[in-house]
Amino acid sequence: MPQSNAVNPLVQLFPLALIFIIFYFLLIRPQKQKEKEHRKMIEGINKNDEVVTLGGIHATVVNVKEKTLILRIDENVKMEVEKSSIAYIKKP
Repeated sequence: MPQSNAVNPLVQLFPLALIFIIFYFLLIRPQKQKEKEHRKMIEGINKNDEVVTLGGIHATVVNVKEKTLILRIDENVKMEVEKSSIAYIKKP
């Protein structure tokens, strides 16, 4: 009589579930926390804050609009950028 070595399906899914849990805690969760912090930082941008864009441009905020910012790069040089293009706010 042949011996049946049937493996429980839950045992087969355990390694896959373990890999998903590891990915969640090492990759997904930290990325979501970073996004949340960045969104909070962008919402807190005020006039006269010194910022750095993702392109590396250092500027001062002149005006805050709903979705964009007016930045002063140099005397008489202003540009409008999306709020999401701000990398960070410089602290004095």
